[in-house]
Amino acid sequence: MDEHSPDAYRSRLLATLRLQYPDALADRGFRLLHPATSEPYTDDRRHLVATCRSIANFAVGATVDGPDWCLDAAEHGLAFLRDAHRAADGEGYRLVVDQRGDPIDRTRSAYGHAFVLLAYARATAAGIDGAESALRDAADLLDRRFRDETGLLRSDCDPDWTEREPYRGQNANMHACEAYLAAYEATGEARFLELARTIATRLTVDLAAETDGLLWEHYAADWEHDFEYNEDRPRHQFRPPGYQPGHHAEWAKFLALLDRYDGAESGEADREWYARAVELFDAAIDLGWTGDGFAYTVDAGGDPIVPDRYGWALAEAIGAAAALAERATVRGDTAASDRFRSRHRRFVSRAERYHGPAGLWYEKRTSPQDGNEPIAPDPPGVEPDYHPVSAWYESWRSADAVSNANRIDGDDR
Repeated sequence: MDEHSPDAYRSRLLATLRLQYPDALADRGFRLLHPATSEPYTDDRRHLVATCRSIANFAVGATVDGPDWCLDAAEHGLAFLRDAHRAADGEGYRLVVDQRGDPIDRTRSAYGHAFVLLAYARATAAGIDGAESALRDAADLLDRRFRDETGLLRSDCDPDWTEREPYRGQNANMHACEAYLAAYEATGEARFLELARTIATRLTVDLAAETDGLLWEHYAADWEHDFEYNEDRPRHQFRPPGYQPGHHAEWAKFLALLDRYDGAESGEADREWYARAVELFDAAIDLGWTGDGFAYTVDAGGDPIVPDRYGWALAEAIGAAAALAERATVRGDTAASDRFRSRHRRFVSRAERYHGPAGLWYEKRTSPQDGNEPIAPDPPGVEPDYHPVSAWYESWRSADAVSNANRIDGDDR
């Protein structure tokens, strides 16, 4: 088998899930596995984002016709999402609970709820009973409780839905865009595609115009750039200061998907998603590529703020390169397609540096000046190999689309 064929990427996806199954399944919900030993962490906390990402992972496995246990594991996670994370009043989801479902952190997180929608969207695509109804409920909740007058999401709330701080974040909105794209894929409903467009336009075009095309992470409640936010906390897990090359790559992937679906809706890609995706992809490389990964955060000139290389950033670059290679091929731009395919293969070749002895991905590697050490995630953890699964999924379907197009062209000749 060609290691860069669609079948090879599907095999990588399923192999990644097989490393998680069945040890990641607890009596209720999922537990984090250590990348060095594959042993479950003893920490009893369950993070909403990790639960939803695990559901999405196994649902994707079912979507690509993986083994029956993919569907079983996704359903196992959905039960915990519904019965443990969901608030007692039925509106919203708790951020952290224990295995029994007792709440530890009742925050209503915009970031977390974006992943709730993603989980239900992937489950809907996998054909799981009841998932589509839950998808619509989750989309309605985002609209009712989190969407502000600009069409973007506000931030974290207390259980009574009072905002905790006058903050707006790029990250939560980026993942909402991802979730709306997945909801569109699962249902075919154009309204979800339009919601994704709204977020993408505002963040990657309108607001980015004020920062020379780069993507800033943090904003005040009126969506003014907050360049001082968390400047004294450079290693904050979710909201570090600076520009994140990994998020530029991740957005490049989502804009490539918008280009794909806008073309399908209109018969012609009538927006400049592809050009903007290429700009963001190139910015990710220019700002942060080190030869073996991406620096976590940098300033506008590309000087590192936190030089650690996170595995998720490399995984997102793999998916972005695959999607852009497919979009370049559709346009008949052979030179660009070859460039993205070459980047894709280079990124894939670096992935093994982030694998632990058990095959699971480490969270990051420290920079060479700090020893180049692999670092496992701290519990409760939010990364059950979701980014690698996403990378192999996009690599599979982008390569498959190109393969099918080439086969049709061959038949026409």
